[in-house]
Amino acid sequence: MTDFEFSERLKSLPPYLFAEIDKAKRKARADGRDIIDLGIGDPDLPTPKHIVDALYKAARDPSNHHYALDAGMPQFRQAIAKWYKKRFRVTLDPETEILPLIGSKEGIAHFPLAFVNPGDYVLVPDPCYPPYKIGTTFAGGIPYIMPLLQENDFLPDLSKIERAVLGRAKTIFVNYPNNPTGAVADGEFYGKVLDFANRNNLLICSDAAYSEVCYDGYKPMSILEIEGAKDSSVEFHSLSKTYNMTGWRVGWACGNRKAIEGLAKVKSNMDSGIFQAIQIAGIAALEGPQDAVRKANSVYRERRNALVDGLNSLGWKVSKPKATFYIWARTLRGYDSSGMAKALLEKADIVATPGVGLGKNGEGYIRMAVTVEKDRIKEAIRRIKKSL
Repeated sequence: MTDFEFSERLKSLPPYLFAEIDKAKRKARADGRDIIDLGIGDPDLPTPKHIVDALYKAARDPSNHHYALDAGMPQFRQAIAKWYKKRFRVTLDPETEILPLIGSKEGIAHFPLAFVNPGDYVLVPDPCYPPYKIGTTFAGGIPYIMPLLQENDFLPDLSKIERAVLGRAKTIFVNYPNNPTGAVADGEFYGKVLDFANRNNLLICSDAAYSEVCYDGYKPMSILEIEGAKDSSVEFHSLSKTYNMTGWRVGWACGNRKAIEGLAKVKSNMDSGIFQAIQIAGIAALEGPQDAVRKANSVYRERRNALVDGLNSLGWKVSKPKATFYIWARTLRGYDSSGMAKALLEKADIVATPGVGLGKNGEGYIRMAVTVEKDRIKEAIRRIKKSL
């Protein structure tokens, strides 16, 4: 058999964290163990019925069985514009400032191909969602790490970025509400990012996938709410977390026209668009009743409280995030993040994400997702108390 070599770019990538976690989880379950999965942030709540019904009806229509338009259905782009106007009071042109995506992950990973040349820097928060770095590496760019530290409320310190790096930097990623830390950002922070980007000729990529998962009266904002933001910003959204549609793979990018044009050109050469029936379901999600979103947040809030209060009762010091469904907790004394995750799996049959897998500045933390029932979270607390 011929021994084919992986490309150098593929060799340079670490194993994809969540694929590795899934592999360990499957093995444990195959061994007959009762696993409580607090690892990958995949909502366990069902997609709302009216969205499923819209898909069912559209999938039965032969007119939707052909190639979709690369730019997405005009009706879907219009629904996104209406939702954005209602939610953030931001006006978007459906023709030039919105691009539907096969999930926001796809758009984020492909984005550097449109604007980053080999040797260019991309400013990336750390810890972070892995595609920021992976997409940069595939484009031949160099991820420049912006540490997210607890003492700075998990916001990047832009003043620490080296002048020599800024001369070769093209893009900066920001992500609030933040995965994995659960941190949030306000208008003052976004204003600083915009000023920084304009002074250094940077394109801002704002990942807002968790903008609708929020609690206790807090409502996240969009960077595009800041005056002049569309001059230098593109924002990524997803229906995955908001409407429990992770497997459906549908989201969008919006904002700066040139950024949308560049990403659209990459996509037209990479894929043939989103299945139209899914786009029609997306319209139903955005324009239909929003009760399920409020209900999901109420459920996640109860689970967040159960997990955080439970961990704190064991002597852990964990704060309650205002948004996302993640808990970002320091490891127990004597454990690094990989060791903590390994101990949780081996001793308590609990899957958690080691912080270091999301970046070197995630060392010393683990991430837990409240995407299991409250009773299972309480059982997880009992197991931790007994085993660790």
